[in-house]
Parts: sequence; C-alpha cells; structure tokens
Amino acid sequence: MAPRGRGSRRSGGRPPRRREEPLEVTWEPKTQLGRLVKSGEISTMSAALTSGFPLREPEIVDILLPEVDDEVIDVKMVQRMTDSGRRIKFVITVAVGNNDGFVGLGQAKGKEVGSSIKKAIDDAKINIIEIRRGCGSWECGCRKPHTVPFAVSGKSGSVEVTFKPAPHGIGLATGDVAKKILTLGGVHDCWAFTRGQTQTVVNYAKAVFDALKRNADTRIRESDILNTSIVSGSIGPQPEQVKEPVAQQPKQPKPSAEKVEPKKEEK
Repeated sequence: MAPRGRGSRRSGGRPPRRREEPLEVTWEPKTQLGRLVKSGEISTMSAALTSGFPLREPEIVDILLPEVDDEVIDVKMVQRMTDSGRRIKFVITVAVGNNDGFVGLGQAKGKEVGSSIKKAIDDAKINIIEIRRGCGSWECGCRKPHTVPFAVSGKSGSVEVTFKPAPHGIGLATGDVAKKILTLGGVHDCWAFTRGQTQTVVNYAKAVFDALKRNADTRIRESDILNTSIVSGSIGPQPEQVKEPVAQQPKQPKPSAEKVEPKKEEK
C-alpha cells in the first residue's frame, strides 16, 4: 500500500486558497467641502480654498491635485522616561506641493517612522496654501511668474527669513530647507536673507512657510498685478517648456550640372 501524504488524509485533500481581489476603498466625505468636491460642484483647488469651508480631509487634495509631491524636511527622535521604561517617538516634518503654485507643511509624531511620515503628509495636505508668483525684480523684464512678486518676511522662534524677487536665471539663493519648500511651490528664482538659529530645521521650515502665507494674504492693487505679472496658483506648462515637433520638409533633388555650350555667333 503506497504511503499517503498529508494532503490525502481527507477526501480530496486541502482545497486551494482563493486569491482575494483587492477591495476598492471608497471615500465617504464627512465635511461639506468634501461633499461638494465629490459631487463635482468644486473642481479646482483654488475654488476649494476660496469657498470659505475649512479643509479637513486630505482626500480632497488627492482628488483636486493628483500630481502632489512630498519631501521629508526633518526626522527627529524624542525620548520620554516613564515608570515602565523609556519611550521613544519620532517627530516628522514634511512639505508637499505640486511644483506649480500650491505648497503645504505638516508635522506628526508616532512610534514608527513609516506611519509618522504618512500622518505628516496628510497634515501637510490639510495645511496646503496657494501662493503668488510674478516678475517683481527691477533687473528682469521677462514678465513671467518665476519668482516672488514682492519682498516678504516670515518668522518662527528665533528664525526670521526674508524673500526678495530675483531676475530670471539666478536660481534659488537660499538654504537647503528653503530651497526644497520653494521648489515644491514652483518658485525658480529668489534671494533670501535669514537671521537667528537657522540650524533648527523645524523653525527654519516654519519661517519659510509663514513667509509664503503672508505672500498669499497680502492685498495688492490691480495696477501692481498687471505691472509685475502676478499669478496666483497653477499656471500650467510654460510656453518655453512645450516643444512642438518640427515638420520635416521633403528633400528636393539637386539640379544636375549640365554643360551649357556657348552659342556660335552668326556672321
């Protein structure tokens, strides 16, 4: 009698496992703004921020700005001594933006780095703002929204940062932290002046975000908007970045070099 395996003890053996299909996660909005976005009444991020309803759900940003990028600014480990022992948590600071007029800054704390980063990203999406860009430098006359339209300052703790318009081609003459946040906001040229303990990365990032907030909240006259070409929010791809294919003309055959005999003069 042939030995039977473990799977043949019962009639038919163990049935194969069925692969469960991934469940589709449906978003159920809990706020009035979320309901308006899901129904389609609000289709842009600018309209959502100016609607007057508070932004409380990160799924709204995922729907209206699907091309959002995130950047981890700082990872800090904090310890706390309790009766049961030492407890360790991580404080994560993250910046998000679509590289075209929208940027946000968030912070979260947790026992694991991965879950804390996810919470910080959601917090940054809730705090997203719409910034202004223009051509406010007297050395530049390109009239394209590539820098901050006017000088603006922000402060957090002992850190104070001031941004000033720069001509086209200068780049971001700022620190590494400010460069990351400005790049996510879509600012390509800028002068920066800082004071205080800029080595505290969190305060430096909050000061930069505070300056961008004041940039968005400052009242501007219509004449200044036209003179400095100020644009609020997304502007789409620049005309210089869109390269149209050049139509190739068909090659024409070269004319054959024929010998032309001189005409004889008639007598």
